[in-house]
Amino acid sequence: MRIAGYSTKTDEALYSLYLGGDEAALRVLMERYGNRLTLFICAHIHDIHDSEDLMIEAFSRMLAKRPRLREGGFRAYLYKTAHNLALRAASKRHAHLSLDELEEDPEETELIEQVVEGRETALEIRTIMEKLNPDYQQALMLVYLEDMSYAQAAKVMGKNPKQIANLVQRGKNSLKTMLEKEGVAGAHD
Repeated sequence: MRIAGYSTKTDEALYSLYLGGDEAALRVLMERYGNRLTLFICAHIHDIHDSEDLMIEAFSRMLAKRPRLREGGFRAYLYKTAHNLALRAASKRHAHLSLDELEEDPEETELIEQVVEGRETALEIRTIMEKLNPDYQQALMLVYLEDMSYAQAAKVMGKNPKQIANLVQRGKNSLKTMLEKEGVAGAHD
């Protein structure tokens, strides 16, 4: 749902409008970040339904605290809040892969095999990512999956942009080495 006139506003402008009582501004912010934040959380806890709940909780906590934010600070604050919630939740659970939603229809055997193979590769990559230094893992996720700048990722992680650049480079090198060692296709590209 697009709300006229809001799509060009910055996150901080929308946040300010919400604090002033404009509920539509919050809907725009949740539309902008809801899915991506849910996936970010899911990378930590591996449960999409709980991730959705934690995404809502991250927004709720932020809005309840009503922090004063500088330009560019909304996204970093929101992701930092979500990261902390995800870490707490991840410490309480174990990751697992469920293939229950696959139906065993003989006509779709080939499709199912492709889905399973794709999931196995994704699981291998996720398993390897989990073996990375946690700082490398988080820096890579923020920069590549969440499309954050080094400065934004630095705010989330409590580091400076140069440290983030180093973490990203080291993380990429480590990930490539681990993927090649495990024989995951495309690791050398």
